[in-house]
Amino acid sequence: MCETCQTDNKDSSGSGTKTVPVDKAVGMILPHDITEIRPGEFKGRAFKKGHIICEEDIEHLKRLGKENLFILEIKDDEMHENDAAYAIAAALAGKGIRLAGEPNEGKINLVAETDGLLYVNREALLDFNMLGEVMCATIHNNSVVKKGQLVAGTRAIPLVVKKSIVDEAVKIAESIHGVLNVKEIRKPRAGIVITGNEVYHGRIKDAFEPVIRKKIKGLDGEIVGVHFAPDNVKIIEDRIRELIDAGADLIITSGGMSVDPDDVTRFAIRNLGVSEMHYGSPVLPGSMFLVAYLETENSKFEIRNSKLTSVPILGIPACGMYADITVFDLVLPRILAGEKIGRKELAGLGHGGLCLKCKECRYPVCPFGK
Repeated sequence: MCETCQTDNKDSSGSGTKTVPVDKAVGMILPHDITEIRPGEFKGRAFKKGHIICEEDIEHLKRLGKENLFILEIKDDEMHENDAAYAIAAALAGKGIRLAGEPNEGKINLVAETDGLLYVNREALLDFNMLGEVMCATIHNNSVVKKGQLVAGTRAIPLVVKKSIVDEAVKIAESIHGVLNVKEIRKPRAGIVITGNEVYHGRIKDAFEPVIRKKIKGLDGEIVGVHFAPDNVKIIEDRIRELIDAGADLIITSGGMSVDPDDVTRFAIRNLGVSEMHYGSPVLPGSMFLVAYLETENSKFEIRNSKLTSVPILGIPACGMYADITVFDLVLPRILAGEKIGRKELAGLGHGGLCLKCKECRYPVCPFGK
């Protein structure tokens, strides 16, 4: 032990440490970051790991409450918090995710590398966090994110972590090619069919089109065409076919989704020969939502400039006219990211699927769809 050392002890990880009075620490290399907090002004790193203590640092360290400093003795089977943080962050980051700078006090953030839809493997995240000495906190799965947006933070919790724990954490994340991934949201070419005798015959003004246009524009999509149709199965079928022939790779229908005898839109969709159709969702607003898929392979329908093999058809009930956010907003980004939405995916929306109808809508900064 050197002459300036007061004590030999062990930290919680079993690593050896030497306590050095700060007055006698000149020339010593800091083994960890030191944080400074000035309420209302600053919280961050005052001294970086690896900094060599000089005379002018002594008073600053004392103002931070540091009467003694530690010299760590990290064993061969251990890792410093910053080294561990970098290793686990690199493993957590899948496609479309990057590390935001270097570790700081054992913590590092992960951000979206591109615009898209964030996918979080919640089962793997749970296994990762069950290890105890490492952690990762994320935003919600299926969040639409922008390039550079913070999506997760991870850190090593103790100053020194066992390599075996870091190795296990890395293994969990790498086995699924990253716990976090961002998938590209394709730009849709949408065709809209607005049904209902009252709109078709001009008895009332349509309120669906401007709402749908705004949502498609918000995803950088385009509208191929808008057709109006009465409550007639054959005419609705024809309007949908015309839009697909015109190059629509997404069909949105509005109206005709309830159980009234004149509400026949879903029957027209079924008659197209869709490969699957799911009517009803455990979401309010949007319980009478419909999603169907029309296969394009070996059919007379051609989707130009697209690798899709089926056209998604989304049926929006009347709530889409007056509710700012509905099940449509939860499902559309996932479909455009290439996910197949079936009965199980719709059923999973029940948890968090109740809109609180806040006086001022702040979606997606709210619990709806989470």
